[in-house]
Amino acid sequence: MSTATRHTEALALQALSRKPRQGRSLASFERMIEATKALMIETGGDSFTLQDVSERGQVSIGSIYLRFESKDRLLHAVIAEELTAILAKERVMIDEVLAETDSLGAFLPLYIKRYSAFLEQNAPLLRTIMARAEVDPLVSDPGKETARRSAEMSIAAILTFRDEIKSADPEAKALAVFQIVFATIARQFGLGSTPESSDPFLWGFIKDEISKMALAYLRHAD
Repeated sequence: MSTATRHTEALALQALSRKPRQGRSLASFERMIEATKALMIETGGDSFTLQDVSERGQVSIGSIYLRFESKDRLLHAVIAEELTAILAKERVMIDEVLAETDSLGAFLPLYIKRYSAFLEQNAPLLRTIMARAEVDPLVSDPGKETARRSAEMSIAAILTFRDEIKSADPEAKALAVFQIVFATIARQFGLGSTPESSDPFLWGFIKDEISKMALAYLRHAD
C-alpha cells in the first residue's frame, strides 16, 4: 500500500464514528457525502452548517451525528473519498491516453488536452481541499501524498517513451515537463501552490530546466 493510500485511508477511518451498513443506512450516508461535496463547491469552502447538509441530503441531523462526531469529521470523510476517487479517475485517463498513442509526439498533445479537461472538471472541489489543507494538518499530508502520486503517474507515462527523450537523464526531463504542464494548467483553473506546500529545492530545479528548455526552443529553427 502506498504512503498516499495510507494517509488517505487513515483520514477516512478516523472521520467515521460508525460505518454505514447496506440498504437505507448506506443510501443515507451517501446522500450526506454528496450533499457536503455540493455545499463545499457552492461555498468554496466550509461556510455551511450541518443543518444545510441535512436539508440538502434529506437526512436527519441525528443520522449525521450517528456517522460523524462533528462537521470537521464529515469534511474529512468527504476529502478522503475525493482524493481516492481523483487518483482512480486520473489512472484511467492516463491509461486511455497511452492506449491511444504510440509515440511521444502523439502522446503529449492528447495527454495535455485530457489532463487539462480532468483538472478543470475537478478544480472546484480541489480548490476547497487545498484551502482546507492550509489550516488542517490532518488534510495536509493526504493532500501532499495524493499530489505526489498523481505526479508519479504522469511522469511514468511520459517515460513510456523514454527512447524518444534525447537526454542522458530522461527522468529529469520528464519531471520538468510534467511540472511545467501542471503549473500552467493549475494556474488556469485556480489551483496554484500554497507556501505551505511549496518545495524550494524542486522550484530551483524547475527554474533551471525552464531556462534550458527556453534556450533550446529559441535555438530551434521552425
